Amino acid sequence: MKIGIYVSPVENPSLLSHRVRGTGFYIENLKRSLLKYDKGNEYVFFTQHRDGAGFTRGQNLPKNLDLVHYPYFEPFFLTLPIFSKSKYVVTVHDLIPLVFPEKFPPGIKGSIKWNIQKLSLKRAERIITDSNSSKNDIAEHIGISEDKIEVIYLAAGEEFRKLKIKNLKLKIKYGLPDRFLLYIGDVTWNKNLPNLITAVEDLNAALVMVGKALVSEDFDKNNPWNQDLVKVHKIVKNSKNILLLGFIENKDLVDLYNLATAFVMPSFHEGFGLPILEAMSCGCPVITSRGGSIPEVAGEAAFYVDPYDINDIKKGIKEVLSDEKFRKKMSEKGLMQSKKFSWKRATEETVKVYEKVMGKG
Repeated sequence: MKIGIYVSPVENPSLLSHRVRGTGFYIENLKRSLLKYDKGNEYVFFTQHRDGAGFTRGQNLPKNLDLVHYPYFEPFFLTLPIFSKSKYVVTVHDLIPLVFPEKFPPGIKGSIKWNIQKLSLKRAERIITDSNSSKNDIAEHIGISEDKIEVIYLAAGEEFRKLKIKNLKLKIKYGLPDRFLLYIGDVTWNKNLPNLITAVEDLNAALVMVGKALVSEDFDKNNPWNQDLVKVHKIVKNSKNILLLGFIENKDLVDLYNLATAFVMPSFHEGFGLPILEAMSCGCPVITSRGGSIPEVAGEAAFYVDPYDINDIKKGIKEVLSDEKFRKKMSEKGLMQSKKFSWKRATEETVKVYEKVMGKG
């Protein structure tokens, strides 16, 4: 089969921010893994350029494709073709803006685009998603039959692993304390950062936070989607307990996971929760919640807290930080849990979806 993969989020200059988000990670690992593990099909990677309003301006869609895979979907932006002569598959990582509409209002333009996106999504031959939690959200909020939705778990990048020798030079490079909690990710409402930061401040614990949005001032402070970002910027400005690192390269990220005392991500809801797997792959104990897909990813290897209860978050952090033997046990469990996920398996399952669509599976 000749299969086209849409890669604009990591190739189009206007969408480069996706390189540092889960979408960019997924596309780059999918691209690499398909070429590495599937020698039976031909893959062509293409882009589409859109204007400022998000409408298609020009297409680089290759000819004679048997199937197209769009590995990127957002409900309020036009990420799918309005018309397509080719059969296509779509990856939907999550529908958090639809699950919590009061936190992510679409506005007039977003509502119009959502109606177009929904029609395009329903025309897809198959939908791939990262978890059963997201599968249920897609079926409930879009009305697509569960038979049409395939769950394929992601995996941490192969570079994420427990190191025999920790890179202590990184402590000097970033000014890291000897013991610290680590958070890596975005600053959207579902990440629950105000509650996490309040818990950390009350405990007088050290928290290192990694993410481009954490250090950028270039955002619309009046946009309802950015209200948690505004809150976080205000709280951390005068904090002595919190160190903001912004975006860092994967090599340093692996070292950082290995140095951290524990990773903490008490989200209200996740479509997958990739940083949890990255932390576990590096032997870093994980404190998290049962929001959305997280139990599917973390299994019994994490310490769970109630994301809506700051006192419970504090209690969980305190318990993990105070017990070295418990942390060691969590580390071992996490390493075992992380081995259940791999990009080889994800690739094989993705190819099976392609084959089903083309009547070859």
